[in-house]
Amino acid sequence: MASAATIEYASDAPKPIPYSRLAKHHLLPSDTPDYLRLILTSKVYEILKETPLVYATNLSAKLGNQIWLKREDLQEVFSFKIRGAYNFMASLSEEERWKGVVTCSAGNHAQGVALSGARLGIPCTIVMPQGTPDIKVRNVARLGAKVVLHGMDFDEAKAECARLASVHGLVFVPPYDDPLVIAGQGTVGMEILKQLPDSDQLAAIFASVGGGGLVAGIAEYVKRIGSPNTQVIGIETIDGDAMARSLEKGERVTLHEVGPFSDGTAVKIVGEEPFRICKKLLDGVVKVDNDEICAAIKDIFEETRSITEPAGALALAGLKRYIIQSNLIGAQKKFVAVVSGANMNFDRLRFVAERAELGEGREALLSVDIPERPGSFVALHSVIHPRAVTEFVYRYNISGDRAHILLSFNLASTSRELEVREVLTALEDADMKGHDISNDEFAKSHIRYMIGGRQTVANERIFRFSFPERPGALRKFLLGLHKGWNISLFHYRNHGADLGKILAGIQVPPGDSVAFDEFLQKLDYPYVEETENSVYKRFLRG
Repeated sequence: MASAATIEYASDAPKPIPYSRLAKHHLLPSDTPDYLRLILTSKVYEILKETPLVYATNLSAKLGNQIWLKREDLQEVFSFKIRGAYNFMASLSEEERWKGVVTCSAGNHAQGVALSGARLGIPCTIVMPQGTPDIKVRNVARLGAKVVLHGMDFDEAKAECARLASVHGLVFVPPYDDPLVIAGQGTVGMEILKQLPDSDQLAAIFASVGGGGLVAGIAEYVKRIGSPNTQVIGIETIDGDAMARSLEKGERVTLHEVGPFSDGTAVKIVGEEPFRICKKLLDGVVKVDNDEICAAIKDIFEETRSITEPAGALALAGLKRYIIQSNLIGAQKKFVAVVSGANMNFDRLRFVAERAELGEGREALLSVDIPERPGSFVALHSVIHPRAVTEFVYRYNISGDRAHILLSFNLASTSRELEVREVLTALEDADMKGHDISNDEFAKSHIRYMIGGRQTVANERIFRFSFPERPGALRKFLLGLHKGWNISLFHYRNHGADLGKILAGIQVPPGDSVAFDEFLQKLDYPYVEETENSVYKRFLRG
């Protein structure tokens, strides 16, 4: 029976008996699971059909390689998670099925458990944090599961899940840290090798990494059946790299904070069994940023007319970075990216559209100092012309002879660095000073939306904060700041239903520095101080 010890992230709790659900013939002589047997005998095809493997024509031409997309976004619940959930639940005893199962999830795993329960006749309880977007609650409820909204964050919801499992004798359905779940996900690798023409020539498979179940399952099959030269590479976000850090250290590492944009892979610690497998079989981990994910979402849309969630495009973003970093453009190798999910909140599309061009390297964001005199605008535009300008922000500088412009424009060539360098040189020749701020998160998230004048504010310190968006989150943040320090600047934007970003200026007298730094730690929101950011100094500070 499930207990608090089996709930994910309880890394300091006693572990359940390893592989206790497996029959003896499912174990190797080393007493570890025989994943080849488990994958080949997986029960997923009682409910699922194989998803297509499609050739990405445009991407292949652009990158000079054969790029294939494994379309797990076409599952009935729009995610690969149904594979592991069903394989686990189909293996339950009659008594366990009668009592029912419980899990804690606000996303794809919840839907996979709910659909599996509906098909197998197993009562399902899904615990979600209060404030989970209605679309996710409705999707799970319509599949017949009982939804319990509990707690203000995921940790509180997990604790309630553990309590329900213990009190009612319910089986906890793990999202990734279980051999049957891993084997279910491993059927993705089996299908890839079966569907890909000349699969013995496959160079690499790229798959997203959250808890690690998907990439572990794929690696177990491919390394046993595929070509010895086929690599399996995991993809993580730069602010959610628990697997990369764990592999580097040789043991599982718990992250203090995880970036919430790719919420489908946002875990603080990878699963124990996936880590054991990845330590042995994974060929590497590639990390990407949010802009690259947004560019990959756009790429998939242009290839398939489907819109994936951030985690669903993670593998393709990593594939593109891998090819570029490894100087493999034009190498004519075969690569597969697993498109792992498409449960996208509609209101995130604004942020994706804004960042896709930057992530693709098709757009540049610059700040430019120009002489504050007639004709300067035309001279500036003449340097950028004939490139298409996508943004142009200016505020008259009453206190000096130089004006500060923020502008973005589409690049004309495929060599981003060379073209931007040429533009900056041309600006310099025209008595203008340009700064490439395309990779400055401070500028991209806030400054471009709030330029309106520069002020001299005594003892002002500037911070970027981010937090998972939920009802009351902004008020909680404001109440947390209300400790006697004056707020001198404030900018808040909702970047989709799950992510809020705040820029705050706070006046902190020198004598309060130690107390204020202690306050920041207790506030418990991820933050970056930007007081010395050159963009802030040019556009907001007098």
